[in-house]
Amino acid sequence: MTADEPLDGQEDQDEAAYRSTHERDQKLNVFESVRVQSANPVEPVKLGPGDSFRFRCHRGVSCWNTCCHGADLTLPPYDILRLSRHFGLRPAEFLERYTVPAEHEDARMPIVKLKMGGDDGGGACPFLAEEGCTVYADRPAACRYYPLGLISVKLKDSEAKEDFNFLVREDHCRGHEEAQTQTVAEFCKEQGVEPYEQINRGWIDILMKLASWRPAGGFMGKNPSPQARQMFFMVSTDVDRLRTFVFESRFLQVYAIPEEALELVRTSDEALIRLGLDWMKNVLFNEPTLEMREDVLQGAIARARSETGGA
Repeated sequence: MTADEPLDGQEDQDEAAYRSTHERDQKLNVFESVRVQSANPVEPVKLGPGDSFRFRCHRGVSCWNTCCHGADLTLPPYDILRLSRHFGLRPAEFLERYTVPAEHEDARMPIVKLKMGGDDGGGACPFLAEEGCTVYADRPAACRYYPLGLISVKLKDSEAKEDFNFLVREDHCRGHEEAQTQTVAEFCKEQGVEPYEQINRGWIDILMKLASWRPAGGFMGKNPSPQARQMFFMVSTDVDRLRTFVFESRFLQVYAIPEEALELVRTSDEALIRLGLDWMKNVLFNEPTLEMREDVLQGAIARARSETGGA
């Protein structure tokens, strides 16, 4: 196993200074409009959990299933896990059948998108049938949020991130003409977005941070290596490969993972994804999300001091 080595005290100070100079306001469109047919579908109004909007989607609306065509739909880790389970497929099989590889535009990291029908990707969702969505109970997060978009923001001088929603009003959608009104919080609860937010949050945080550091040439002036990109893709898409990596590589010789946590990771794919995302934060940003074993830590510090001529 290869991972970035930890920083010693002086390097921590250098990193903090570099961070204060280069870390920028971060803004990441997590779930936006999933089509590009409307010229300006986004209403520039910030919506909080208690804000209300009018919308209802049902079989009787004239645009029924129109939104399930030509979708530009990124699949975060928990979406892939849920859909793989729905079809009784292993993640690698699901990816091969239903997705296409892509790159996140802001973070420049490998991701996957749902493979739509048609030669140009403008056709129907592969899970759409005459009666509607055939994977509705396990539908992706972007479908659950629609017609809401989600933006995650972290200001330069703030430690906390702020999420807020906005309304997407596409030309074809008649759901906005329905009488039903609900708050953002009520809509999200009804749509079952909470477990998706819990698992995908770490993935979103990584993309946010990478996007914010891009103008500075990457975190600490370095973009992720090809190997780090491969690791991120593995964590994001394939729990089978990730579990093999954790238990059959040098991972457990490097990181001090409590035994009770390891037992959970052996059986829970959700816990495994969380561990993988914490590991990526450590690898990409030197965040103390995982504890390294003492002998590994001391060895890394000794090597760093030797390479810089320190005592």
